[in-house]
Amino acid sequence: MTLLYFIIAISVLVVIHEYGHFWVARRCGVKVLRFSVGFGNPLFSWKDKHDTEFAIAPIPLGGYVKMLDEREGPVPEHLLDQAFTQKTAWQRIAIAAAGPIANFLFAIIAYWILFVAGTTGVVPVVGEVKDSTPAAVAGLRSGDEIIAIDGEETTSWQEVSWQLVNFIGEDASFPVVVESESGAQRRVDISVSAWLSDSEAPDPIDGLGIEPRRMDIPAQIGQLSEDGRALASGLKTGDIILEVDLTPISDWYQWVEIVQAAPEQTLALLIERDDQTQVLSLTPARKELDDGEVIGFVGAGVQVPEIPADWLRTSQAGFLQALSLGVEKTWNLIGFTLESLWKMIRGDVSVKNLSGPITIAKVAGSSASGGLESFIGFLALLSVSLGVLNLLPVPMLDGGHILFYSAEMLTGKPLPEKVQIAAIKVGMFLLFSLMAVAFYNDISRL
Repeated sequence: MTLLYFIIAISVLVVIHEYGHFWVARRCGVKVLRFSVGFGNPLFSWKDKHDTEFAIAPIPLGGYVKMLDEREGPVPEHLLDQAFTQKTAWQRIAIAAAGPIANFLFAIIAYWILFVAGTTGVVPVVGEVKDSTPAAVAGLRSGDEIIAIDGEETTSWQEVSWQLVNFIGEDASFPVVVESESGAQRRVDISVSAWLSDSEAPDPIDGLGIEPRRMDIPAQIGQLSEDGRALASGLKTGDIILEVDLTPISDWYQWVEIVQAAPEQTLALLIERDDQTQVLSLTPARKELDDGEVIGFVGAGVQVPEIPADWLRTSQAGFLQALSLGVEKTWNLIGFTLESLWKMIRGDVSVKNLSGPITIAKVAGSSASGGLESFIGFLALLSVSLGVLNLLPVPMLDGGHILFYSAEMLTGKPLPEKVQIAAIKVGMFLLFSLMAVAFYNDISRL
């Protein structure tokens, strides 16, 4: 199912991106020869009344719009006015920019729908504050609800995380407004230095030293990895862990602590299944974390009980307000994406944070399992990332083409062919290097 959701996500965003190019090209009088979703020889295709071929190809990692272009071969005299190369520089800029703009418009519409329908999140109440962490030094306490961070309201843990990621890799001090269990509000100032800059997958909430308020969750097995030790040992979904090595298990957290502390050590389990007890033997696999710590891992997820209603908060906006919030959310994400890329270039954030198709597929699957709201939010986020990436002034990307055509507008003539070829080679090197790092990160996370 993860692969299916990945294909759906990529296909939707490719169609949106390429349709932006297609729509503006048609409006500028350019003849479109092919609109392909995916790469490779078409699995099937059809043509419209304008003789444009629409194709579905087998490699779902992108797509393209092929236009009539003198650079790719002779163009018949009667079609010359429909060639891309015959259009003005500003028209070519509009066609190149239309793909990323379409991605941004999709994100605005997606967030608009979400805000109108209402988004539900877990109220950000602190469960535990770890000693000697930025949160502890600032004076956050168990039971505090985080009301705002750096002047921005935070109604859920997701919003808390989004506000905190802005400070990753930075030396900063920012205000946090909290409300105690008694209802009294106060401000604390949290200071960080080169915060989480070396982390491969930074968790800003944990990085501050905060653990969200936790439910009482029984040690009941929910999901099992097909290649995990838990399934191989005979554990099944719905099993309740009663004892480990004769130690009674009170909740899921205790079970996780015992497993993580016992890599490659055999554990004797007493479980309950269908109102009967059984004894199983389980040896957690060895897993090394980013910081070098070695923990036990069995490939088992928890059976999550229903979250209490008073732990949840639903935010809903009117029609016009939701549109405004959608624009604001998309704009902030564009800024955040650009800032994150700049931090990587400066070395303030590790390039280990780059993700390729494997990680994207996993996130697509997990977001889809979280429901339609979660999946739409993921599509919007990925759409913004795709739009920003394509606008970077790198030859071979839309932003590179815009750079060439802008130079042509300024000088009154196209850049010399040798300059364009050299720039494209540099662009290819940069893109393939970026892809190689992303694939390496994906594989290292497996």
